Amino acid sequence: MIKVVTVGLGYIGLPTSLMFAKHGAEVVGVDVSKRVVDFLNAGQVPIEEPFLQDYLTEALSKKNFKASLTPERGDVFIVAVPTPNAPDEFGSCDLTYVKQATEAILPHLERGNTIIIESTIAPRTTEDVIQPMIEKEGFLVGEDIYLVHCPERVLPGQILHELVHNNRIIGGVTETCTEKGKEIYGLFVEGKLLGATASTAELSKLMENTYRDVNIALANELVQISDKLGIDALSVIEMANQHPRVNIHQPGPGVGGHCLAVDPYFIVAEAPKEARLIRQAREINSHMPHFIVRKVLDIMEENNGKTITVLGLAYKGNVDDMRESPSLQIVNQLKSLTDYDIRTFDPYVANSDAYSLESALISSDLALVLTDHDVFKEIPAHMIRTMNTPVLFDTKNCVSKDAMFRTHYTLGNLSTVGKVSKSYI
Repeated sequence: MIKVVTVGLGYIGLPTSLMFAKHGAEVVGVDVSKRVVDFLNAGQVPIEEPFLQDYLTEALSKKNFKASLTPERGDVFIVAVPTPNAPDEFGSCDLTYVKQATEAILPHLERGNTIIIESTIAPRTTEDVIQPMIEKEGFLVGEDIYLVHCPERVLPGQILHELVHNNRIIGGVTETCTEKGKEIYGLFVEGKLLGATASTAELSKLMENTYRDVNIALANELVQISDKLGIDALSVIEMANQHPRVNIHQPGPGVGGHCLAVDPYFIVAEAPKEARLIRQAREINSHMPHFIVRKVLDIMEENNGKTITVLGLAYKGNVDDMRESPSLQIVNQLKSLTDYDIRTFDPYVANSDAYSLESALISSDLALVLTDHDVFKEIPAHMIRTMNTPVLFDTKNCVSKDAMFRTHYTLGNLSTVGKVSKSYI
């Protein structure tokens, strides 16, 4: 039985730890939060993810998982801590937590151990930053210690399934490191184990998310172009995607989450002169909340409204994850720019203003959908009738077209909103 020590028990570290435990490994999960450690040892998962509670319950019953505030000796060490944007010109990769996690495990290393960096990091970090830290302790990477970058590529809401079935990039500093990584993940991964260099794995992960960010930016720019020209952007996308080699992504109120809104900046910071398209895409997507707010204000002025109901605070549907959520930016802008009554409702987020969809809509003048939760797809007529002005602005194009709203705006038909002369932003 191998012993795995995971540093970081968030959205990636915890599911990964419990997956190893389910497949026979002895696992110690380490986190700096005493609250998280206490929750887990008491048998409660602190994050919303399907089946994760079942995995924890099973692991605790088999006594092959425990949470701890400090690392200990092991065979495999996995670093799965956050890597936020640094507060610099380009939003580069802040390695503070990765370095702290690496320093924490160094005293427990023994020859033959494997260190796996799962945190999303800038290109060449594994070789230029992590490797020197290990070798400073007297170990030779590739012979004494095996060092691998193995980026996660999972979808919140489907993490446990995708950990098993997705292909996995195994980026070793040496070929021997890569083989060690394949051996470890082979314990449960049924997808392909794709060998690569560490730097290739780092940049591949960043480009996976950047590809999606750039394509969403194209769709969001199309929305603004179509708004100016009086054309339905969603119809344009539908028609264009009938071409066998075209796949324009769906537009939205912005881009959130711990990947798409963050990772492209890591590339820009490493090659700012070369990453022109990537930087422009980030600017377009970052501006979308401003565009949405401007349209909301147009709608409210057109209808002489006073109350806005924001439906959805999470960055994507059917999860509680609010990291980098454009919904929060939109809510904050509306509150700072206007005197409207702003209500929020998200069934997955504990600190919503309203306790139910029905209570959120009573006497409202606009239902503003910012997250595509399933609960918003079919809004009952009796709830809509309680609104003062039954107007919908569905930025995710998820609400049924049969919903009994008087007016149903999407990112396709925004040009029909009455134009106002006042400048808000």
